[in-house]
This record gives sequence, C-alpha cells and structure tokens, in this order.
Amino acid sequence: MINVGIVGGTGYTGIELIRLLLQHPQARIKMLTSRTEAGVKVAEMFPSLRGVLDLAFSPLDIAELKTCDVVFFATPHGVAMKHAQDLVDAGVKVIDLAADFRLQDLAQFEKWYGMQHDCPELLKQSAYGLSELNREKIKTASVVGNPGCYPTTVQLGLAPLLKTELKSEQSLISFENIIVDAKSGVSGAGRKASMGMIYTENTDNFKAYGVAGHRHHPEIVEALENISGQKGAFESLTFVPHLVPMIRGMLSTIYVNLTDAGQQADLQTLFEQFYQDEAFVDVMPAGSQPETRSVRGANYLRIALYQPSPKRLVIVVAQDNLVKGASGQAIQNMNIMFGLEEGLGLQSIGLLP
Repeated sequence: MINVGIVGGTGYTGIELIRLLLQHPQARIKMLTSRTEAGVKVAEMFPSLRGVLDLAFSPLDIAELKTCDVVFFATPHGVAMKHAQDLVDAGVKVIDLAADFRLQDLAQFEKWYGMQHDCPELLKQSAYGLSELNREKIKTASVVGNPGCYPTTVQLGLAPLLKTELKSEQSLISFENIIVDAKSGVSGAGRKASMGMIYTENTDNFKAYGVAGHRHHPEIVEALENISGQKGAFESLTFVPHLVPMIRGMLSTIYVNLTDAGQQADLQTLFEQFYQDEAFVDVMPAGSQPETRSVRGANYLRIALYQPSPKRLVIVVAQDNLVKGASGQAIQNMNIMFGLEEGLGLQSIGLLP
C-alpha cells in the first residue's frame, strides 16, 4: 500500500486528487495539509466525502510528510521546490502539480513566475510528467513535474507528427505559424476569490486572456522542442487561451500547415497507430467532434483530425482540465513511479449529461 501525503488539499486539484485516490486500490491517503484549514475535517469542507474519508487537514510538517511514500504538491507555484530536496533525501517521491519542475530553462521560469528556483540541481534530475511521452524517465524519477493542462493537450495533439519527423528526413508539418486556440473552464484558474472568476462576470460571457503572453507558452515551446529535437523551431507558435463559462473541461484547436510529405501521408492512421497502446488517449474516427462533456471527471483525452484543405490540418483535443490535465495525470505518474499498472484507480467514465 502506498502512503500518500497531499500538500494543499483544499484547492480544486487537491480535492480531485482526494476523490481519485480514494478509488485507488493500492493507495492510502495518510496526510492532508492546509495553511488555512488546519484542524478542519475534510468532510466538513467537502460534504461529498462524508462517510468516505475521516481525516482532518493538518499544518505542513515535513517530518510527518517524510513518513509518506509519495507527496503530491497541489499548491501555488514556488511551494514544492522549497521542500522537495528534504523529502527526496528521506526517500520520498515528489509529484508537483504546479510549475516548479516543469521548465528546465531557469531564465524562462524566473521571467514567467517571478521567482528564483530554490533547487536547480534537483530540477535537472526531475522528470517532466507527460505520462505517454516520458514514461521511461518517470519510472526512475524521484521528482516529477506534472505538465500544465494546456500544454498536455498541445503536446499530445502534435506528438505523432513530431515524433515521426525523427524517423524520416521529410517533415510532415511546417514548424512555422502553428496556432493553438485553447479554451478552459473556470476551475483552471484555481479555487480562490477573484473578481474575474465570480458567477456574474463569467456567465453568458466568453473571453480570451493572456493574449500578449501566457506562462504556459514557454512550457509548450520547450516541450515541443524536446519531442521534435528541434531547438528554436517553435518560436513563431501562437497560443491564445480562452475562458469558457463552464466549471471544468478543456478544448484545444491546433492549426498546422502540412508539407508535401504531410499532404501525402495517411494522418488518421498515423495518429491511431501512435496511440494504439495508450489507454487514456482516444483517437476518434475521422470527422468526429470531441466534446468536453465526454471526458468530464475522467482521465481520458480525445483527439480528432480534420483536413479542410490539402495544406491545412486541424487537430481538436478535449480533456478534463482537472483530471487528465492535472490530478488524474499526477496519479498516472504515481502509478508509473511505483511500478503499478498505469491505469490503476483511473478507470472512471466521463459523466453525461
């Protein structure tokens, strides 16, 4: 049985970790921490857990966390890196759902997150936790940086095209002018009081944000460079996120230009074969319409391809931003790190209606 600690158990990714781990046959939640709710019973804050979890939030105590096998940090950026080294030295595995272990480029990290990194040497040893693409490194890692929700959709949406490039001299797509038009439910902004997140500001409203620059952009670029092996190739990528008046769900529409080789390729078959052994990536039949509700509450990501003109490919990707985009993928990474079946505890089906 894996003893689990969760730091920051009161946010949306924290409660989602609790919900999913309670369904995991090989995991036991041993400790939940909260800066503001120490001493409060979890079921008092989240009535959905009444009769299911009899545990109270406690202050962050590193000595206590060292008695766990793995610690998830569902905290703001900058928290995990302050404590990760102590935990790793004690033999505890760390999975961070914030950005502390996502970017290897320290200058970019400091630029976009406004802080210096506390443990750059540990960062170098960490694994980027996109389960489907980095499985081998995750297996032996002590620290995993869980990907951002938007970057997960972009990487899995483009990986078959970029990985194929490594095996061929002919590129299937142009790296220039890739456009990512991405939309997320308001839970992606976290569980905090904010004027822009209140009901009257979001209902019957739809808006873009971070148009001049979003902190997931450098993560997307660095990840695509690593997948393709092409440093500096994605500098012209355009990424624009949007806020949709729904609680959870994410839909990313990716536009790419096809090369001559790409126009000749059977791209539907390429994607199907690339993900044929991946339980949580569903390449839908040609002409399908991925919907966020089809993955609501589930760890699945669905992809559909469209070719509206010979030179243009449109990739549509849907996921639940709190599950495959965050807590579900974190548990998928935990399963890999502990040598368990990767889908353990993650077989929930999407909720309809």
